[in-house]
Amino acid sequence: MGKSYEEINRKIQRGEAVVVTAQEIIGIAQEKGIKQAAEYVDVVTTATFGPMCSSGVFLNFGHSDPPIRMTKTYLNGVEAYSGLAAVDAYLGATQNSQDMGMEYGGAHVISDLIERKKIHLKAYSYGTDCYPEREIDTYIDIDSINEAYLYNPRNVYQNYNAAANSSEKLLYTYMGILNPFIGNVTYSGAGELSPLINDPYYRTIGVGTRIFIGGSIGYVAWSGTQFKSSAPRGENGVPIGPGGTLAVTGNLKEMDSRFIKPAVFEKYGVSMYMGIGIPIPVLDEDMLRYLCVSDRDIFTNIIDYGYPSRSRPVIKKVSYAELMSGKVEINGRYVRSSPLSSIRKAREIAQILKEMVTSGRFTITEPVKTFDNDTKLKSLERTGKNEDSHR
Repeated sequence: MGKSYEEINRKIQRGEAVVVTAQEIIGIAQEKGIKQAAEYVDVVTTATFGPMCSSGVFLNFGHSDPPIRMTKTYLNGVEAYSGLAAVDAYLGATQNSQDMGMEYGGAHVISDLIERKKIHLKAYSYGTDCYPEREIDTYIDIDSINEAYLYNPRNVYQNYNAAANSSEKLLYTYMGILNPFIGNVTYSGAGELSPLINDPYYRTIGVGTRIFIGGSIGYVAWSGTQFKSSAPRGENGVPIGPGGTLAVTGNLKEMDSRFIKPAVFEKYGVSMYMGIGIPIPVLDEDMLRYLCVSDRDIFTNIIDYGYPSRSRPVIKKVSYAELMSGKVEINGRYVRSSPLSSIRKAREIAQILKEMVTSGRFTITEPVKTFDNDTKLKSLERTGKNEDSHR
């Protein structure tokens, strides 16, 4: 017999819920069996901590006197998009500094805001009757402005390709440095801890799901960009390579820089490490079966980045257990494998979330909208100039 969200939340509020991490549930299911484990465990916590480029923050600075309609806005020399209302802006994590290039960017400003450092704000305008000021040069911090909320259009990839490079050239990529002649393999993902791998068909994760984000409580806002639920899947339902993604949001003023870190990928650019945790309710035995997935049963493809094209060849299909062993066998020889994500940090987040749910500080939410399972990914095609495109 299944459990409802209401029943599980009542147990959480009474301090009676049994909460375990995604790694702990594997051993419990082996010991008790699927049926008993599904009756015994109420919530399983999942987590990930890795580079999530498609991230950023909405900011509202408040009005100056005289007021200004900001059309070009810079925070510590990093441009924030100002095509919004007068004093709203969106700062993207990967935006580079005007002065320091890719050594400092939007992710660094976001981290500095969380740490309550002073931020240099410089903004320009063409001036209007209601917003006559044309320039402002001042300092702000996260407590001196109105809103500061993270809105990340694409986080928590369900799975992602591993990367290698068969060319004779050293490559600098968002997957890290790839040595020539398949000299190394890099990958990004938390494996058996990863949220969407533990809910492969999005039964419990959807719009409105309460999550742990950057050290505070936030929500799933929508399906993420490049959401691909129709991706090829294994027998356990887990996509082999990129699948679903999440758009997520939360209050930056409540976040902790332990769980949001700026990063610079050499000769590629700025990114931001995000820590996200999602509790998954054990609604029934089928849900528990998905939650028992282990690294040896999660597969992805090693893609050859030595080909400068959208459709890169697959070198090999490989399990996360093999990737996490530190070496992968390719063409009869062992190649070093290394993660971009931090499994240690993901374990820490899953444990913190477990404690939050167990103590009653974090209840689970039923999605107000679930995601489709047949979404395909479109590509951008070069079609040439259209004479009527600007008419």
